[in-house]
Amino acid sequence: MSYLQDPRVLFAAERTLLAWNRTSLSLIAFGFVVERAGLLLQVLSPGRVAASHLALNFWLGVLFIALGALCSAHSAWQYQGVLRSLSAEEFPPGYAARWGLWVNGLVALFGLALAGGLVYWRG
Repeated sequence: MSYLQDPRVLFAAERTLLAWNRTSLSLIAFGFVVERAGLLLQVLSPGRVAASHLALNFWLGVLFIALGALCSAHSAWQYQGVLRSLSAEEFPPGYAARWGLWVNGLVALFGLALAGGLVYWRG
């Protein structure tokens, strides 16, 4: 990829991965808030909120959660490709460059588990 034998390329790729990780977590959190806002509306004004509005809140929230999980998985896949393209000289000695992949993979799995759990327990 770079042929510079420069570890800054690796660190730039890792910073990009971490930025996507923050974006993924933000999307998941926002989706959860949107999904739970329907319950808040139902509690604050019982009987005045249409069922279609509650369903819209629910599915929009689940969509944002799934989007965050997808974003996390895709960014991990992209970072894996960058790691494969780097030469051994671009990795500092003893540096564990794959931790970001694990973190993003777990964020993706937990996001999908959250979305699946919300859909499952909605009944």
